[in-house]
Formats: sequence, C-alpha cells, structure tokens
Amino acid sequence: MVNEAGEALNNNPSLDEYAELEELPYDELQNIEVNLLLEGLYQWYGFDFRHYVRSSLRRRILNRIKAERLPTITALLEKVLHEPGTLERLLNDMSIRVTEMFRDPSFFKAFRQQVVPELKQYPEIRIWHAGCATGEEAYSMAILMQEEGLADRTKIYATDMNEKAIEAAQKGAFPLKQMQAFTKNYLDSGGIKAFSEYYTTDHQYAYFQPLMKDNMMFAQHNLVTDGSFNEFHVILCRNVMIYFDNELQQQIHSLFHNSLMSGGFLGLGKKESIIFVPDGVYYEEFVPNDRIYRKR
Repeated sequence: MVNEAGEALNNNPSLDEYAELEELPYDELQNIEVNLLLEGLYQWYGFDFRHYVRSSLRRRILNRIKAERLPTITALLEKVLHEPGTLERLLNDMSIRVTEMFRDPSFFKAFRQQVVPELKQYPEIRIWHAGCATGEEAYSMAILMQEEGLADRTKIYATDMNEKAIEAAQKGAFPLKQMQAFTKNYLDSGGIKAFSEYYTTDHQYAYFQPLMKDNMMFAQHNLVTDGSFNEFHVILCRNVMIYFDNELQQQIHSLFHNSLMSGGFLGLGKKESIIFVPDGVYYEEFVPNDRIYRKR
C-alpha cells in the first residue's frame, strides 16, 4: 500500500503490537491456530510437534512471529507452507539446544564409577545419544570412555532431528568462552587429565575433532517419527522428554526399550523419570539420584 505521495506504507506490526501479541491470553482461537500450524508441519513436512508441551511451543512460535514480522500464527503457517526457508528458521526455534559438556557432572561421575565397570565385560559397546543437540554430551562421553580405556571398542551414535545441530556437532567446535565452565564440569565429573589436552584453539573456538573421530557417528533422527536403528548397551536422552506430553513420552520410552539390550542402561535428565510410564516395570533404578536405569 502507498500513501498519496506514492511512498510505501509499512503494514507490518509495530514492536508495541508484538509486545501486546505476546501478552494475549492463550485463548481458544490461538489454540486452534497452534493446532493448525503443528498439523501443517506434520502433514506437509513430516515434522511432528503435536505432542510437545504447549507452553514451551507457544513461546517459540511467538518469537518466530516477531522475527518474521507477522500478525498471527495463521500467517506464519501460510509462510511456512509456501516459503521453505521459513520452515528451517522455525525448526531452529523449536529444537531444544540447551546443553553443555559434562552437563550435571554427578551424572557423568556416577556413569564412570558404576556403569563403566559393567560395560567392560562387553567386546563392543554401542552408546546412543538421542536428541544430542550440538553434540557436547556426546564428546563428553567420548572423553570419558577414552580415559577408561574403552575408546577402541566403543561406538557412539549421536542423533538429533535438527540438521543444522548435527552439522555443528560434526564440526566439534565450541565457543572458547565456554571452556572455563566445561573444564569445571569435567573436573567435577571425575576427569583425570587437564581438559585442555582434548582440544586445540584459535581466537574464537575450541576444536575437539578428531577426538574419537572413527568411533563417533552423527546423524539426523526424529524421535517422534523415526524407529529403532540398532541395539544399544547405553541410551542417553537427557533433558529432552520434559518438553513432551505424557503420550509422546510413553511412545519414546517404548522406542528406547526396543532399542536397548537386556541389561543395558538408560540415562535421563534430573527432572525426568521412567517410574510412572508403562515401560518402567522393565527397569531397575541403578543410580536413582542421577536417573540411571538398567533394563531387567
């Protein structure tokens, strides 16, 4: 639209309008719009967010509306369906990337002290990091298994639904400013070397490749829509299922149960548990405080 002087008018919402949009109550109309957006993503592209926790999804969707300068969720759906580049940006928003090396050090310490002795009986060890984000925890496990003398017989499979996250994980490059926190986590988890021995640096990044390069495999895998692809001695899916509703959690626990060998180990996040899902009866609490379970 133009004014009488022939100048283009800005039809996009103002920043104040965006603020008002975020403050709107989650009413029935907005609920319908979210449902339509999620159904469109699934029907057209195969990405299934329909059983994610809605409060988290809503924040991410509203942030994308702001960034795209759109007035409604319906307008976002139209743009996602007709402009594939918008899909990539939305998927980046909706993927969970909160992670760090040796996150929750007590978990890795318990794994080192109590799980590793059990794993040493196997000639080959297969570990699946499901929902690995940009790979920090997978590299942490690679370091741990190397220090325990198990690198040569360990295969680490790290998967995530987000293609860009997997590409970043494959590079093994993390901001140098994070190394201080990562070093503290490493030492608190029972690390036995100087953490700096595991990476090289430039002025911006720390590079962990080729750490166990031949033993680590990164691949795109969607926990919601893809099936099992191997039998594992260990499956780690930490701080991922807190974003899923109960129905989806049960579906993914079934996937893990079918993918885990008898006597294998399942590691979850501190706010996650398997006790109240049907498949929980197939596990024993191996390290309860750190959410490590063993398949009976």
